[in-house]
Amino acid sequence: MKKVLFLAFLLAMLLCQTNGAFAEVRLPSILGSHMVLQQKSEVNLWGWCNPSEKIQVKCSWDTTSYSTKGTSGAKWSLKIKTPVAGGPYTITINQKMLLEDVMVGEVWLCGGQSNMEWSGVQKLKQSLEEAPLATNQKIRFFYVPKATADTPQEDTRAGWKVCTPDEMVRFSAIGYFFGKKLQQVLDLPVGLINSNWGGTPAETWTPREVVEQDPVLKEASLKLRPADGWPITPGSSYQAMIAPLVKFKIAGVIWYQGESNTQNYPSYSHLMERMIGSWRASWADNFPFYFVQIAPFSYGFYNVGALIREQQTKCLTIPATGMVVVHDLVDDVNNIHPVKKREVALRLADLALAENYGAKGVVYKYPMYKGMVIEKNRVRILFDNAENGLVATDKVPNEFYVAGTDQKFLYANARIEGKSVVVWNKAVKEPVAVRFGFSNTSVPNLFNKEGMPVNLFRTDQWEVKTEAVVK
Repeated sequence: MKKVLFLAFLLAMLLCQTNGAFAEVRLPSILGSHMVLQQKSEVNLWGWCNPSEKIQVKCSWDTTSYSTKGTSGAKWSLKIKTPVAGGPYTITINQKMLLEDVMVGEVWLCGGQSNMEWSGVQKLKQSLEEAPLATNQKIRFFYVPKATADTPQEDTRAGWKVCTPDEMVRFSAIGYFFGKKLQQVLDLPVGLINSNWGGTPAETWTPREVVEQDPVLKEASLKLRPADGWPITPGSSYQAMIAPLVKFKIAGVIWYQGESNTQNYPSYSHLMERMIGSWRASWADNFPFYFVQIAPFSYGFYNVGALIREQQTKCLTIPATGMVVVHDLVDDVNNIHPVKKREVALRLADLALAENYGAKGVVYKYPMYKGMVIEKNRVRILFDNAENGLVATDKVPNEFYVAGTDQKFLYANARIEGKSVVVWNKAVKEPVAVRFGFSNTSVPNLFNKEGMPVNLFRTDQWEVKTEAVVK
C-alpha cells in the first residue's frame, strides 16, 4: 500500500512539473497585437505565469531587454519605456509570445452612457456615411463589452482592432471622430478605448467604496430608479469595465454622461469629483478628463436638465478638466440622442489639441458668466471668453429671464453691448437676478464672435421648480 501511495505521489509530482513546463505566460486582453501604447512614457506590461517563472521582454524599437520573475501568486509585471510615436513594432515575451503590429502614439478612453455609445449600430447617419472612408491603419479600437461585477476584475473579453469600415460602424461615433481629428492633426497613431453603457448613472462608474463611504453619495444613490437596460448599483460598471484597464497607460478621458443623474442632480458635481479622483488614483496618473455638457431634452421633470448642466459647470473647478457646450447642436429637444455626434467630437478634439498638445489658434473656450451690474431697472451681464464681443444668430439674444425680490422670473428683453448683454423687463422695476438658458429645453442663440455658444447660468441660488411635468 505504501508503495502504491509513493508511486501516486511521484506521478502527481511529474504531472505538476509537466504542466508547469508547458504552462504559457498569459496577458490581459488590453495587451495584444494591434494595440497602441502611450508614447514617451513608462508603461506597464503584466499578466500571469508560474510562480518564480522568469519573464523576458524585448521590444523592437530598441535593444533593451526587460526581465522579471513571477510572484508567488502566479503574476508578473514590469515597466517598459516607449519611444516617440511610431510603428508598427513587435514585442516578444520569453521568445515564444509575439505581439505584432504594435503602434506607439496617443491613447484615450471614451466613457459614459448612450450619447458616447451611439454608433452606426443605432443607424446613426454620420457613422454610416463615414464608414466607407474609415480605413485607417493609424487608428485602433478596443471595445470593452458591457458587464458588471461585485469586485474589481483583472481582465475583460476584448481585443484591439485596426480601424476598418466594419469596425468603425460599431464603435462610438464621438470616440471615432475625436480620434480621427487627433490622428490627422498630430499625424501619429491613436488608440481609443470604448467603455460605456447607455443609461448608466455615474455612481455605477465610481468605485463602490467611494460611494458607500460618502454619506452624501450613498444617500443620493438610493434615489436612483431601477431599470431593465442598465445597472444602478454603485461600482458595478467600474469593477467590470474600468478596473481591468487601470494598469494601461492613457493620455486622458473623454466623457459624455449625466442624463441618468437628473433624478439625483444635487450631488452630481461632488460625485464627479470623487469619481474622477478615484480613477486618477487607480491609474496613479492625473490625466485630463474632458466631458460633454448634456444637451437640451424634454425631461419629465421641470428644470432637472438645467440643474445637471449647472452641476457639470461646477465640475470645471476639478483640476485638469474641461467641458464642451453643445446646446446649439440640437435639432430636436424630444430626442435624448442628438444626431450631430461629429460636431461634438470635434469640440472635444479641439479642447484636447489646445490643452494637451499645445495647438495654436484653436478656438475652444466658451463664454461663461462672469458677473452682473445692476443699472437702475436693467442688469448688465459680463462674460469671460468674449474678448472680441458677442453675437446672436437672430440679432436679438433669447432665453434671458429677469426677476425682482419676489423671485418671479419674466422673459427679458436683451441687447448686446460689446462684451456684455443688457437685460430688462419693464414689469421688473428693481431687478436682482437673471437666468439664461436655464430650462430643460432651452436652446439659446448667443455666441461669442468666434462662434462658441454661451453657457447657461443663473445669478441666484433660489429654489428651482423640479416637480413632474403635467401633460
